[in-house]
Parts: sequence; C-alpha cells; structure tokens
Amino acid sequence: MNRRHASILETIGRTPVIRINRLAPPGIELYVKVEAFNPMGSVKDRMALSVIEAAEASGALRPGQTVIEATSGNTGIGLAMVCAAKGYPLVVTMAENFSIERRKILRFLGAQVVLTPAAQKGSGMVGKAEELAAAHGWFLVRQFENEANADAHTRTTALEILEAFAENPLDYFVTGYGTGGTLKGTARVLRQCSPATRILVCEPDNSPLLGSGIEQQRDAEGRPLDSHPAFRPHLMQGWTPDFIPKLTEDALRLGLVDRIMPVNGNQALYFARELARQEGIFCGPSSGATFAGAMALAAEAEPGSRILCMLPDTGERYLSTPLFEDIAVDMTEQEQALARSTPNYRFDVVPAPAAAEPLAAEEAVDAEAEALLTQLLGDRQQPLVMFALEWCEFCWSARKLFNALGLAYRSIDLDSVEYQQDDLGGRLRAALRHMTGQRTIPQIFIGGESIGGCSELFAAYADGRFETLLRAHGMTLADRPRVDPATLAPGWLHPRA
Repeated sequence: MNRRHASILETIGRTPVIRINRLAPPGIELYVKVEAFNPMGSVKDRMALSVIEAAEASGALRPGQTVIEATSGNTGIGLAMVCAAKGYPLVVTMAENFSIERRKILRFLGAQVVLTPAAQKGSGMVGKAEELAAAHGWFLVRQFENEANADAHTRTTALEILEAFAENPLDYFVTGYGTGGTLKGTARVLRQCSPATRILVCEPDNSPLLGSGIEQQRDAEGRPLDSHPAFRPHLMQGWTPDFIPKLTEDALRLGLVDRIMPVNGNQALYFARELARQEGIFCGPSSGATFAGAMALAAEAEPGSRILCMLPDTGERYLSTPLFEDIAVDMTEQEQALARSTPNYRFDVVPAPAAAEPLAAEEAVDAEAEALLTQLLGDRQQPLVMFALEWCEFCWSARKLFNALGLAYRSIDLDSVEYQQDDLGGRLRAALRHMTGQRTIPQIFIGGESIGGCSELFAAYADGRFETLLRAHGMTLADRPRVDPATLAPGWLHPRA
C-alpha cells in the first residue's frame, strides 16, 4: 500500500519474508526475512529508533545532546539516520578492523567516527564510548544492555513474523546474535504466541562463546568485566563481540534458545555468494552465516518443515572485506573473450584518429574572451588557475592534488551555469586553444605560465618544477606529507590486456 511518510523513520520495519527456491532442499519451506529493506540497509534501524525514542521519553536524552555508542557499523549507521532526522549530533566508536565502507557511510550521514585499536577488540570500543560519554556529558546508548533494543523486536519483528506465518505455523526460527536484541525481543514473543517454533541461534564455530558453557563475568549493571575466554577473532562483522551481551544471556536464562548452531566462516562467505547468484538476494557475511546455519538445519529437518532465517543486512558495506576478495575489478578471461568476439569498442583495437579540426576564424578574433582570459591569468592575488569542466575526472584529480597540498586555486569551470550565457565558456575555451594550441581540458597555469593538463601537473609535482613555479609567484606548499599523484588519477587508468 502506497502512502506518504512524515519522515524516513516511518519506513523502518515491515521487511519482507521471502521464500528460498533454488537453494532450499526438496520438501523444506525455507524463508528469509530480508532486513536490507530497512532504510539504512540493516536490522539495526529498528533498534536505533527504539533506543532514541525510549531515551527521549524517559528524559535521559535531552534536546540537542550528543549521542554516543560503540558499534561495529550497522548500529551506528541506524543511529546516524535517526539522529540526523531528529537533530542530535552523533559520535560512534569503532574498532579499526571493521570495514572502511562503514566509516564512510557514517561520516556521510554526519556522524563522527572515533577508531579504537583492533587488538583491544569490541571491549575497547565500548570502553572508549563510556570514557567519552563520561568526559563530555553525552548520552550513551548501551546497545548491549539496553532493553529498548529488545523491545524494538518485540513490537515489530516478532509481530511481522507471526503475521507472515499466521496460516502456516513456523517450525524453526534461525538467527545470529550481535547484541542479542533481535534474539531476545523476537524469541520471547514466539515462545508465547507460537510455542511449537524451535529457536536456533548461530555463532562462529571458532569463537563459541555460548557453546562453551562458560559464564560471562559482568558488573552489577550487566556490563562485561573482561573479554570472554572462548572468544577468538572471526569473520562475521557484527556477530559475537568478545563478550556475551546481557541481552543474549537473558535469552538463554529465559529458556528462549533451543539450540546453538556453530557456523564456519567459509560457509558464511559461500552462502552469502550463493544467495546473490541463485536467489538474487544481496547480503553480508553475517547473513550468509545465519543462512548457513539454516541450511544445516534444513538438511536434517522433517519434510514439510517451515524455517525462517534472519538476514541482518545488505552486502554493499563489505566491498573491502573477504566477501569480495575474489570478485574481479578488471575483465576476467571469459569477459575478455566476449569483448574480442565482436570487432569494435575494444581496448586492444585502437580507433583511427579523428581528423584535426581547424580553428574557426571567429575563435581567433573573440576579443572579449581573450581579454577575460588575459585578466584571469594576470590576477596576482590568485596565480594558480585551472580551466576545467565541472565533473571531468581529470579535473577532479587535479583538484584533489591542490586540496591535498593545501593550495588556494581558482577553477574556471567552462561548462558551469556561470559561463553558459552567450556561450562564454565555449568562447573562453576557444581563446585557450588559440593561446596554447591545446584542445584538452584541464589547462593549468601559474602566474600566467602554462603547466599543461593533469598528466603534466602530476609530472611537474613529482620532479619539483611545480613547487619551484609556485615559489616564483609567492605561493608555498603547506607542511604536509608527500602525495603520490597516481593515487589521485581516475581508477580506470591502468594497463589492460
């Protein structure tokens, strides 16, 4: 049903339950609840809204107060959305070994990201969040102990599942755990309203905190006192921190878990890829891991069993992780063979050069454009000038170098709105061609002296000529580390077979 929403926050939840068709064993009804349909792409959007609204209602969170939380990424991304919509500043602490994509998404949403050493594990990022909250008077979410986390799933996730299986009761519910919010909040409702449903919780086979049977030592408020002795580094980001969260322990003590399923990291990667390639479902390693547990269950379940597996998030925030390690950037041999199967538009076939276009007579005599060009190049207050196109990749590469070096410069964007009237940009470009004999863009000048384009700029920077020219015109480079210009060039500039 289409409707208008008052804000992005109203779109959280009501994620689809989707049947698995090609991967499910014969005779088994296997379904997944795809939490990537939440606005920020993960199940944590539910919890993020719940904890903020609970804190607002209790008065624990004041208008305009900074929110802080330790997160492996998805909780932080959900909180960033909620805080942006509600007007709260957000700081997140995150161990340095979580994916780069998550940091960028968080900062794009306006959050600040404070990294902690990987060697200090999840406990380190939690400790840093507590330290910063105490020092600055910020509101600390405490997702691992916060009952509003589990309540979100009691109010939404569990009820959605009951509705989806109202006519055909669910035999098994399979989930992983990060904080334990999904597990506790959903399982307690299923236990009450669908008591025949068996509940399985998955965890890494090399880091079996729950399976070890060793209790987590914690303080009076439920916070862990130290890393759990069974913890080992594992593949599944967002799963199983180096301690058993209080919400997870609550689920165990309430008898909400019927079975603990160990999952191998390689199986997690395999099934994440298989879900994409055989079912068209794009998800991350923790989803692949939970699905691996569901597949192991399906292999031994009674014929006709209905199994629901939680898929916590999307795959896009794992591009820099082992999930995409074997995914090629350049064409594979098979793709190259496809390219060679027809004659044109190939990297190994050089097209015939276009005939040189003579300068039009009017280009050489546009006095107004030539006068403006002379004025721009003669401005002693701004000797570094680049004639550019707004979204040209080479122009942006030059801009990135100037910005990295802390240089003030003027960019004359010839195709921008500012230069469209009377085709001023086109006329300036013609004047440039007449002056330098060059047709390419960008064209870069220092004190009216032409450096050339992007490649010539990078070469001049590498051999020191660029800095010499800057000094000759009263400009100096900021005291910053040397930059490798090759890292600033468009990514497609590399040799191809």
